[in-house]
Amino acid sequence: CTSDICLRDLSELSSVLAFYHSGCEVVPDVNVAGRKFGIKLLIPVADGMNEVYLRCDHVSKTTKMVSHFTFIKPQDKPSQESQYAQWMAACILASKGKTMADSSYQPEVLNILSFLRMKNRNSASQVASSLENMDMNPECFVSPRCAKKHKSKQLAARILEAHQNVAQMPLVEAKLRFIQAWQSLPEFGLTYYLVRFKGSKKDDILGVSYNRLIRIDATTGIPITTWRFTNMKQWNVNWEIRQVAIEFDQNVSIAFTCLSADCKVVHEYIGGYIFLSTRSKDQNETLDEDLFHKLTGGQE
Repeated sequence: CTSDICLRDLSELSSVLAFYHSGCEVVPDVNVAGRKFGIKLLIPVADGMNEVYLRCDHVSKTTKMVSHFTFIKPQDKPSQESQYAQWMAACILASKGKTMADSSYQPEVLNILSFLRMKNRNSASQVASSLENMDMNPECFVSPRCAKKHKSKQLAARILEAHQNVAQMPLVEAKLRFIQAWQSLPEFGLTYYLVRFKGSKKDDILGVSYNRLIRIDATTGIPITTWRFTNMKQWNVNWEIRQVAIEFDQNVSIAFTCLSADCKVVHEYIGGYIFLSTRSKDQNETLDEDLFHKLTGGQE
C-alpha cells in the first residue's frame, strides 16, 4: 500500500527510511543538465522487489517525494543539488540501517555534491571556441548506436564538455570520478544471459548482479521481477538437463535453462557473489578457499 507522511525537517527522513526501507537498494536517477534529480528505492518483498521513485522538485512552498513522502521545506531553502545530495545521502545510510546522526553522513553529502559538480556542463562559449581549434573524430569515443543517434558536432561538444570537467584534476582524482560515473550508470555491474524460465513459452533475459537476479523482458527490455540474494535459501544445478533451480524465502522458487552460455557460468556467478558477501572489510582476513570452491564448484 501507499502512505503519505508529512516531514517538517530533513533530520526525520533517515529514521523514517530506516523503518520502512532498511535493506533496500538506492539507485540515483540524475540528469544535471536537464535539472532532473530523482532517487529510486528498490524494496525487497516476498516475490521480488517493489520500486519507489523519489523526485526532488525545487518548488516554492513544498517539496514532494512521489509515492511515499511529502516534505515541508524550511524557510531557508537549499539549492536543488544540495537538497538532492542530502536526500540521497540519507537514503544510502537508511538502507544500511543508519541515521543522519552517523559520522559518515556529511562526507557522503560532500561526495555526492562533488560528483554533481563534475557532471555540470561548462558554458557553450568555451566549448564553441575550443571546438574550432580541435581536430576530433567523436565516433572513436562513443558506441556505434550513439554515433548514429547524434551529429558529430553534438558529440564533439559533449565530449569536450566532459573533458573540461576533469582536465584540471590530479590523475588519481580523475580516475576516482570516472569510477563514480561508471558506478552511477543504471545497469552498472549487471551481466546478461538469455534464458528460458520453467513453464514459460518464450525466452527472457536474466541479469545477474552482486546482490540480485533480474528477470527482463527480452522484447521490451523492461524488468519483470527481481530476486535478492539475501532472500535466497538455496540453489542447485541439474547437470543432466542443464537447469538452475533457486529457492527463496516465502516459498518462492524459480528454475531456468541458459541459452546463451553454459549454466555453470551462472552458477559460478551466483556462488562467487555470495562468497564475496561473506567477506569482511578486514584486509587481513584469511581467504576461505574451501568455501569458495564449495560455492562456485559443481559436479557435472
